[in-house]
Amino acid sequence: MEKWDVLNSRGEPTGRRVNRGRRAILRSGEYHSVVHIWILDSRGRLLIQRRSEKKHLMPGEWAATGGATIAGETPFASARRELFEELSIYSDENSLKKIATIKRRNSILTIWKIIKDVPVGALRLQKSEVAEVRWVTREELERMIADGLYHNYGREYFDIVFDALYENKEEKALKEI
Repeated sequence: MEKWDVLNSRGEPTGRRVNRGRRAILRSGEYHSVVHIWILDSRGRLLIQRRSEKKHLMPGEWAATGGATIAGETPFASARRELFEELSIYSDENSLKKIATIKRRNSILTIWKIIKDVPVGALRLQKSEVAEVRWVTREELERMIADGLYHNYGREYFDIVFDALYENKEEKALKEI
């Protein structure tokens, strides 16, 4: 069974670990680490993915690439692992850039970006996680969000993401939304 490190409100490990999943019990003021990775091509399009129908959380939804950080792993290592496992995209410290850290309900979410020109057909999808992928423009993604076709993480989340991706703004420090 996969384990999570329990974090305090500053994102620091408390020394406690819990089993991943619905039975993970986080007390008030405790968090776990989650990562999202946004993939852009040189034309500014976004590579989006639809989750497998077999997923317990958000089955079949179009959503961000990413997942939970496992115990002993840094958010950077987690983002690299998730990106490679789910989409077979290799990244390193030169290509994968942190754009924001957000405290949400019971997680501390670190958001990353990578610029990568890759044909959809060249990707090896992790079928247990990802049903399909496609490139979309920012406008297409905004329409999908408004129409309920893409998971809505909240207006403030998308403001942070779009500002960082398209306005080339600097990394946002830990922010609570």
